[in-house]
Amino acid sequence: MSCKHCFITELTIEIKCTTNPIEDMLSIIHNHLKRRNIPIEIKDKHLFTNEEGATSIYDFSQDHMDMNEIYYRILDHQWQPLTNISKVLEAKWIDQIIQKKQIHCHYQPILTADKQIYGYELLARFNDSTGQTIYPDVIFDAARKRGRLYALDRLCRLTAVRHAANIPDNKKAFINFIPTSIYSPAFCLRSTTRLAEQLHLDTDRLVFEVVETDKVDDVNHLKDILHYYRNRGFNYALDDVGEGFSTINLLTDLKPNVMKLDMKYVQGVTKDRKKQQAAILFLEKANEIGSIPLAEGIETEEDFMWLKQRGYQLFQGYLFGKPTPEIKTSI
Repeated sequence: MSCKHCFITELTIEIKCTTNPIEDMLSIIHNHLKRRNIPIEIKDKHLFTNEEGATSIYDFSQDHMDMNEIYYRILDHQWQPLTNISKVLEAKWIDQIIQKKQIHCHYQPILTADKQIYGYELLARFNDSTGQTIYPDVIFDAARKRGRLYALDRLCRLTAVRHAANIPDNKKAFINFIPTSIYSPAFCLRSTTRLAEQLHLDTDRLVFEVVETDKVDDVNHLKDILHYYRNRGFNYALDDVGEGFSTINLLTDLKPNVMKLDMKYVQGVTKDRKKQQAAILFLEKANEIGSIPLAEGIETEEDFMWLKQRGYQLFQGYLFGKPTPEIKTSI
């Protein structure tokens, strides 16, 4: 069974009026789109149509309805003013990126305190049809606007798992995922775990890294995802822990294998007392719950040495290497 969130299909756009719409108005819209052979359905006074139909409704509404009272949504996402529908249409290019899998991964080394390579973070990179780079922030913004975040996150996870097969057997592979993009761990993550099995990857080598932790509202859902990974032998890491997971009780419950200190607390830590306090508090939390503390964004030897002397165990940043398409085997 395929998931409508994970694959690129024609968008169905739901449109509603916050005031009670005039029945004749709905009939006019319905009949007009039908004459143009545009899919249209009325259900509980909501209109369901495709992008072409939504554009027509937008044009019609500007002249005959109050635009401040008309909203749309894609799938089960939040309602948006119909005046924002142009953002969905303009982001249509993301569909081709996902369908044609115009993606590859770069590897950034993660080091131990004695500067030995512990593993690599696999970072998604994208190209348009001309080969030009599209930056991740642009890609993910477009995916959110079109309701394609689920499909994009799935593509990134599977691509990263395939690239993980290139990493030496004794090294870890850190693979990012967005927890809010996963509906059901048992269903949405099945393809990821199946691919790892097909590639004969030792589950203990894969570390699934939660990104955008500060945007996680449903903690129980996140727990379900992490338990799914752990029960199948995978490791997981939490990014930006100080932002999204501030209480020790919650961290104890989640039990991450690795906790990553955000670069804003890392860069310049040797000269900033507030950053030092944040870094030490973070370290104490990691030690208390048995997680490995990792400092990311290391750019100077001074910051590296300060954090190393305090007890940080893993390090990542431009000081040791930028993300590259080739696997760096030594520093």
